[in-house]
Amino acid sequence: MSKRLHTRYLGMDLDNPLMPSASPLTATLAGALRLEEAGAGAIVMHSLFEEECSRDHELLHHFLYEQEIGHYEADDYLPVPDAFKTAEEHYLERLQAMKAGLQIPVIASLNGVSPRGWADHARQLAEAGADALELNVYHIAASVHESGMEVEQRYLSVLNEVRRAVPDLPLAVKLGACFSSPVHLAAQLEAQGANAVVLFNRFLEPTLDLETLKIVPQLKLSTADELNERLRWTSIMRAQVGLDIAITGGVHSAEGVLKTQLVGAQVAQLASVLMQRGESMLTEMKTAMLQWMDEKEYDSLDQLRGSVCHANSADPSAWERANYLDTLNLWQP
Repeated sequence: MSKRLHTRYLGMDLDNPLMPSASPLTATLAGALRLEEAGAGAIVMHSLFEEECSRDHELLHHFLYEQEIGHYEADDYLPVPDAFKTAEEHYLERLQAMKAGLQIPVIASLNGVSPRGWADHARQLAEAGADALELNVYHIAASVHESGMEVEQRYLSVLNEVRRAVPDLPLAVKLGACFSSPVHLAAQLEAQGANAVVLFNRFLEPTLDLETLKIVPQLKLSTADELNERLRWTSIMRAQVGLDIAITGGVHSAEGVLKTQLVGAQVAQLASVLMQRGESMLTEMKTAMLQWMDEKEYDSLDQLRGSVCHANSADPSAWERANYLDTLNLWQP
């Protein structure tokens, strides 16, 4: 294991902080092997979605229970195919295959919103060999009756349920950027048993089709400009909580990865840049990072990690409001 790019995340020693995040690239063993070969330090598997699990459970109920009680349309039903597997079964098989075929750690990902069911899924993933679990609580607070405090409690409730189910499995919680006080929430998550936070979830936004007046999905990959918000909050959070921090969203270059380390993150999660430019970007990033470290005479990432975070910065206020007017004055007609 190379010591120069070493990092430690969720209790695991990693060769480097480059971590492909949940995406189609981490959905198959073949894709994961390509990422490992290119130099990934660890991977986060594609997500197991609550909706997929609920759909399959309803389908099995439809097949088994309603035929058994003689539903009036039972003659039209087909028997459950011998090869039928639920989303959970498919996911567990892929996880086991990755654990058998990869040398790097494999982090499973659960994507959902309701408190129910997380514990069972977490136990299954732990038993299948996941090295850790990332909880992706993808929740849009769309009700006038749901307060900000209740939204935070949803995250804490999910974490509590999972932690009771898997007391020894390292857990990371993926957060969105719209909380009133991200540092306070992170501290609460730490107190309830989280080992890491992932900053920040990118909530995909639908758009409106003016021809059909229908709401349609759209997939927009991240841009490098999105990294700055993550750097600011990681910098502010670093000295105030003991959690590991992963930055996700906007990491598109070796320079971006280095910035994540300088503000105090343990790992940089990547998806969009790898989907756009291929797995070889991992190799290019590692080479460029080492070249920069040579130029700046850093022996290792461990040496520089967190050196310019809010607590260690020569001007901590620059991470907050102090440079507000200066930034506005940069514009010239």
